Amino acid sequence: MGESAKKILFVNAEMAPYLPGSRMATINRELLQGIQERKKEIRAFMPRYGLINDRRNQLHEVIRLSGMNIIIADVDRPLVIKVASISAARTQVYFIDNEDYFRRKFTYRDDKGNFFKDNGERAIFFARGVLETIKKQRWAPDIIHCTGWITQLLPLYLKKAYREDPIFANTKVVLSLFEDTPKEHFPENFAAAIPFGAIKPKDVLLGQDADGMELAKLAALYSDGVIMGSADVEADLVKWCEGLDVPVLAYDGASHEDGSYMDRYNAFYDDLLK
Repeated sequence: MGESAKKILFVNAEMAPYLPGSRMATINRELLQGIQERKKEIRAFMPRYGLINDRRNQLHEVIRLSGMNIIIADVDRPLVIKVASISAARTQVYFIDNEDYFRRKFTYRDDKGNFFKDNGERAIFFARGVLETIKKQRWAPDIIHCTGWITQLLPLYLKKAYREDPIFANTKVVLSLFEDTPKEHFPENFAAAIPFGAIKPKDVLLGQDADGMELAKLAALYSDGVIMGSADVEADLVKWCEGLDVPVLAYDGASHEDGSYMDRYNAFYDDLLK
């Protein structure tokens, strides 16, 4: 990989083979290899949900990256970083872990289908955990590509809390939208728990009764480009993104069928970096 290779950081809610079963997870896995084959340098992050088996997936803790604490709502929580290798893609996947947030044997809902009350805090912890880990790695991404609702606070944090950090000074954010937008409302204290560093309450733009749609719109507002990853993204969200002053890559089912969507994504990255 030459020194001039552009660096793409994939921040995913789901990814095969660690959390298979959805089209999003499959696309996220395919992109790692496909974009690397198009001469980009890549890394990837996702949450280490409790239903991911460490032994089966050969995850191990990265001691040199673990040990940081992230404060949310005046509570200190340790950040644990694990890693696994995908040999076919010649890359490593890093996992954000914390005993309070990610050890339960479910992703976002309990066994009765109830949306976890702390999902908002989990999104805060995940986004900040990714950015703090990248800082510690001293790996400056040209683009951070966020996919899945739990990644959607990262654009705000990057643009408002981490922009002065030289690691992220030139980083662009791409947001992929799927049909995973939660219908549920987050707790009243969610918006108040988000501010960090230079972020002010007025930057958050979420009401006390914010739902997944408001979170997705907030993410798009702080992104440099939006990709429609599915034909089933809510029409109101698509229309709202198209009204922003950022490029939007429409969903193209045929390109997903024949695999050429990777060329479309790669060209989208290149256009943003011109």
